[in-house]
Amino acid sequence: MIFFLLFALCLPAMLNAETAPEKSVPLTVPAPLLIGADSGLYALAKNGGLETLWAGGSVKKIIRGEDYWALLTSNGIAFSTDCKNWEMRNNGLPVKRIKVYENGRKSFINIVQEIKDFECSGDMMALAMKDAVYFSRDKGVSWKSIGSPSSRTDGVKAVAVAELPEVTVFASHSVYGVSCLQPDKRGAIWTEINAGIEKLETTGNPDEVSDIAVAVVNGKTTVFASQTFRRRLYRLDWERRRFDVIWSDESVFGVVDSLQVNGGSFRFVQDNVIMEADATSLSNSRQLVFTPRMDMLAFIKALPNNVSWTPNCIFITNIAKKGAEEQTVGLSELWLVNEEHNPRVKTAAGKAGLYLPANQAVAAPTLDRHLDLIADRGLNMVVIDMKDDYGRLRFIPNDPSIAVKGRVSNPLELDTFLATMKERGIYTVARIVAFKDPELAKKDGGKYAVWDGWNNKPWQGYYDRKVKKADAGAGAVILPSNDPDYVIERTYVDEVWVDPYSEEVWEYNAAIAQELQNRGFDEIQFDYIRFPTDGDNLAAARYRWQDSGMDKDSAILSFLRHVRARISAPISIDIYGANGWYRTGARTGQEVELLAPYVDVICPMYYPSHFEQTFLAQQPAELRPYRIYHIGTGRTTAIARKQALIRPWAQAFYLNVSYDRRYYNKDYVRRQIEGVNSAGAPGYTYWNNSGRYDDVPKFTGESG
Repeated sequence: MIFFLLFALCLPAMLNAETAPEKSVPLTVPAPLLIGADSGLYALAKNGGLETLWAGGSVKKIIRGEDYWALLTSNGIAFSTDCKNWEMRNNGLPVKRIKVYENGRKSFINIVQEIKDFECSGDMMALAMKDAVYFSRDKGVSWKSIGSPSSRTDGVKAVAVAELPEVTVFASHSVYGVSCLQPDKRGAIWTEINAGIEKLETTGNPDEVSDIAVAVVNGKTTVFASQTFRRRLYRLDWERRRFDVIWSDESVFGVVDSLQVNGGSFRFVQDNVIMEADATSLSNSRQLVFTPRMDMLAFIKALPNNVSWTPNCIFITNIAKKGAEEQTVGLSELWLVNEEHNPRVKTAAGKAGLYLPANQAVAAPTLDRHLDLIADRGLNMVVIDMKDDYGRLRFIPNDPSIAVKGRVSNPLELDTFLATMKERGIYTVARIVAFKDPELAKKDGGKYAVWDGWNNKPWQGYYDRKVKKADAGAGAVILPSNDPDYVIERTYVDEVWVDPYSEEVWEYNAAIAQELQNRGFDEIQFDYIRFPTDGDNLAAARYRWQDSGMDKDSAILSFLRHVRARISAPISIDIYGANGWYRTGARTGQEVELLAPYVDVICPMYYPSHFEQTFLAQQPAELRPYRIYHIGTGRTTAIARKQALIRPWAQAFYLNVSYDRRYYNKDYVRRQIEGVNSAGAPGYTYWNNSGRYDDVPKFTGESG
């Protein structure tokens, strides 16, 4: 009731708020309501006034300790004893170095590596970064890494601290589930605790746990967990080391996050709703009964929420009393209930189209064939190469700096092409292959190339295979082996890479993008915005433009920051399908959580042919394309926190793999689009490298 009264008092002022709040009447701290937003921390008074309490970055989570406040921010951990005077407590946390390139000069910005989650218990604090968990015993004055729950790949999602009675740190991993570590024990190691957690179908791995909460319920310290991509809540049976389901709506897909247990209540944020249950009911039943809190949802939606000021989290104090216990509400991950206000995202929404090979757009007969298909299938977008996989420019640039580094090949008459597209109402996307670029790699003696540290020349991936002399391929490179009857057959990967750390490579791609925007393209798309991943000699790859303190994430983020400063049109990027399924940018640097704030559209390649052939192939197996695109689209949307529109690439081609050999047909293609549409994604693009789109359906809107 107190919550609702506060809501009623504040609502008129909140509805009148247009932009980022300005400082007004000072509040007595702790404030009735704290709001964490992209621009800082604010307090809301009963009269609706707003006061800025901290403006050092984006605030993602608010925690109230026994005698302090702590914030999870875009710049690390902020700490205060009065909610007014703040200090950053980042000592011991890793720093990410971002390179800035302006007017031919480079400089650097050091930022704390992104923190995925943050929890406290008394003086103890724990936080999760993508590749490690950090622990503090002194309220964040100093931090120490206690390792990762999985050394196999990045992907830490959530963290918690409990006294059971031993101090125990819990962490969840996007692929490998929940693990715990007791840091006071000599030789402590992370131990998986996944019994009872629902697995991702057809895999041996538990589906991702979004949040871990520790609370005293019915007099006992208890650990709870929620799952990210399915609506499930669990209670940990510590003695049996097993999770038991305490709530489920049996849905195939649905996001649950920001789990909170305090003051006798469970709360979490779900797709467009806040849910609440009475925690004491656990003593009578294994299953909780949750009800929507529409007043809380209305309260959050009434907060200032626009392109310049978006609430990420709230913390409300003194909302009710249960005996002597004060009840509070602390909710984060409010992207689940907020609206998207990025105007570029709105421009890019609702586009469905196909990849148009540039050589087929040069001549009128082949272009007309594609235009007829676009009209017949109800499509409204084309993606066309302007710098292709071989580094060739498919247009004649006006900017002379572009011609210095690039080579024009069979160019499109660009202005005529764009005029034709606009006349037909077709949205145009310029595809720029960023870091796979054989033309630039051979310029200036290999100045821009990924370098081969073993052979002191530009690097190219290869695979070696030991074969009998008689079986060696005629076109392969043949090397001797230590067996006289065999040779080594070396096959080179058809990819040549430039250095993603090179600011001059960034500038070249940015100049291309800027000219294409100025000449009339509606959207700029970057493909191969990643590091090389293939070859037995991958360990030989050297990055000579890598500055001290930079890693793969730093390179990709620095490039996107550089391009974003030059491009006002929507920017889209292509990523591996697996990088959209899991919270990890393993090997490639394509970590969706990090990239989403810098782009407007993310295009995962969920091609069924490219996953393990048994992945989601449960019966009926022919529905596998629908499952992959329906669930994958939802997962990437959640990982990106709705900051970018998800527009998947659809597989309109056959690949000679086991699943395709049995199931590829027009229904295979149709089911992908049904999956995308049923996930609510506003768009998709068909890919066929040869431009053959006979399998593209006339989509009727039916799904299933």
